[in-house]
Amino acid sequence: MPIQTSSDAATAAPRTRRRLLSHGHPGLVLTLILTCQLMVVLDATIVNIALHDISSALHFSPANLSWVVNAYTLTFGGLLLLGARAGDILGRRRTFLAGIALFSIASLAGGFAQTPGQLLAARAAQGVGGALASPSALALLMTMFPQGRERTRAIGLYTAVSIGGSAVGLIAGGMLSQWASWRWVLFVNVPIGVIVFALSRLVLPETPRRPGRFDLTGAITSTLGMAALVYGFVHAASNGWSNVETIASFAGGVVLLAAFVRTELTASSPITPLRLFTDRNRSGSYVARLLLVAGMMGMFFFLTQFLRGVLGYSDLKTGFAFVPLTAIVFVASQLSARVLVERFGPQRLMIGGITLSTTGMLWLTQLSASSGYLSLVGPLLVFGMGNGLAFVPLTTAALDGVEPADAGAASGLVNVMQQLGGSLGLAVLVTVFGTASKNATAHPKPGQTPAELARHAFVVGADHAFWAATIFLAATLALVTFVIRPPRPAAADELIQDDAILVEA
Repeated sequence: MPIQTSSDAATAAPRTRRRLLSHGHPGLVLTLILTCQLMVVLDATIVNIALHDISSALHFSPANLSWVVNAYTLTFGGLLLLGARAGDILGRRRTFLAGIALFSIASLAGGFAQTPGQLLAARAAQGVGGALASPSALALLMTMFPQGRERTRAIGLYTAVSIGGSAVGLIAGGMLSQWASWRWVLFVNVPIGVIVFALSRLVLPETPRRPGRFDLTGAITSTLGMAALVYGFVHAASNGWSNVETIASFAGGVVLLAAFVRTELTASSPITPLRLFTDRNRSGSYVARLLLVAGMMGMFFFLTQFLRGVLGYSDLKTGFAFVPLTAIVFVASQLSARVLVERFGPQRLMIGGITLSTTGMLWLTQLSASSGYLSLVGPLLVFGMGNGLAFVPLTTAALDGVEPADAGAASGLVNVMQQLGGSLGLAVLVTVFGTASKNATAHPKPGQTPAELARHAFVVGADHAFWAATIFLAATLALVTFVIRPPRPAAADELIQDDAILVEA
């Protein structure tokens, strides 16, 4: 019998403690994973309510203000697959901890920003940290909950946080801006990040490392390509479609994304295995998620400004105006995960949910300068119910049938589509809004005061943006109806009961 030396015991003790804690407290592990996901998701929207204060404090131009949101979502979405790959190669616990640390440090730096450049750099660094932490969090969730029913419920909570976190961000942003200052929408991440980092070192299990290389070329070309497209849309809103810089941005984005596809076809360890898109249901669910979030993020962006600028709400009141949406999203996602997916099947639930979301967005196109808050409650509830029902089966469809070797990339793509959908969708809707509001400003009604004209122009622009968002959602509905095929009865049962293929994720 081998004798264990004191050095061996010292080395083994921390490993044993982590193993016992992680296996003995799966609820704590799930809490840490959900907290991480909440942090990275709500940071895409928590600044929305503070945009007015940020613009005044740091002197942002109206056209560039959307970059406070997009600087984060672009780096987050663009580098998520590199983060997933890092988890495969370096170990997911290690990558998760590095991401949480960077996210927290960048949040601290952003809170102290004194210029637009400093804030945008901090927001971009937050995105990098989120890109490292988020895919590892989802993959660790798959490791901790390998059984079908338990995993479906865990995914239900994860999905509720992923889609409800955006609304929570609006509420938290309103509270922090009202009671402290806009800087606290960034500072708040620091103590939470420290706690998550400390507990995660104790309880999260490490995963085996996989041999491979980092596809830096793929990460850079995809991120810069999407950034160029978003910049083109935002620039078009302020300078027109025929502007040389606008055209150059679109051309550069197309070239970079073409280079990305070529890189992925030839790379030995691609950041995005294109074989993931060969499955009809999986690729359909990815595109559907992108379009659905594209409409959702625009809704948050314009409704917060409507509440503040048109209805004259305070930051706090604006944040709490989204409580009905947050509540209904959580309830609907839990109902979807625990009862409805199994009873009605994933495709029927997606169709029903996205139909409700489209209806809610269409309802918002009826807003006017005389609309009150009660005019928003109905659309918010219908939209939130639809999203809560649809996102759980969309997430399951995106992860179903994935080989263990591709589990990290598949998990990363779920968040990639969500973040890039938000960035690209917001850019498109800002462009539609800018064009419509300019036209309204150029044709004032007789007797309108400057303030009345400004409110009228905003509402006209927002209504056009909501119409564009409705088109996004209608396209999503067409995808889930005609592209995604309903699984056979046996396959549907396996979808709920046996997702063990991702146990090594």
